[in-house]
Amino acid sequence: MLPAYIKIHDQIKKDIDDAVWEIGERLPSERDLAETFKVSRMTLRQAITLLVDEGVLERRVGSGTFVASTRVQEKMRGTTSFTEIMKAQGKTPSSQLISYRRTLPSEQEVEKLGIHKTENVIRMERVRYADDLPVVYEVASIPEKFIKNFKKEEVTSHFFQTLQEHGYKIGKSQQTIYARLAKEKIANYLDIPRGHAILGLTQISYFDDGTAFEYVKSQYVGDRFEFYLENN
Repeated sequence: MLPAYIKIHDQIKKDIDDAVWEIGERLPSERDLAETFKVSRMTLRQAITLLVDEGVLERRVGSGTFVASTRVQEKMRGTTSFTEIMKAQGKTPSSQLISYRRTLPSEQEVEKLGIHKTENVIRMERVRYADDLPVVYEVASIPEKFIKNFKKEEVTSHFFQTLQEHGYKIGKSQQTIYARLAKEKIANYLDIPRGHAILGLTQISYFDDGTAFEYVKSQYVGDRFEFYLENN
């Protein structure tokens, strides 16, 4: 049986997802919420604290507890581009290209992409935005043989769309998620304090024939992005 504070946590989160409480709206006081859920204030506070830690709620000193700014969500199923995720949620995607270069692959890129160490890759470093808010810093590595006839802008702005327009069929992806704290360089790019919670993601994307075409290492701002699983 779930603890009472977890049940309250789940109900408040569901109410937020269902727009019972809007983004930026102030929640009732802890006393009122405790009465609503018929629990002690200590139990209620456990639920609220967990939601604050998850970035769903935010406490403002002297003002109360509010629904945090909306976070971008990515369903962990299939292979979807960042641009498609943003557009699906009504946000305007954009990118700041930091570097873009042709180089020989690292040992890790050779392993993840299944290429020979003499094959060149295009390695691009960029910050991705949702409505001008920095969400993720990423380094993407792509075997040059797949994109040698593409324009640079086609790769940096809408890579997946460009692949599909050239007849490639995108298949599955393999993803690994981990938690870490932002180092100074990443914090500066994402406009967050050093040591801020971030979600690390490594992803290998494949064509439908099983050939790997992209290896990406991403670092997402923890309270601006969330991943969720959906089982069929």
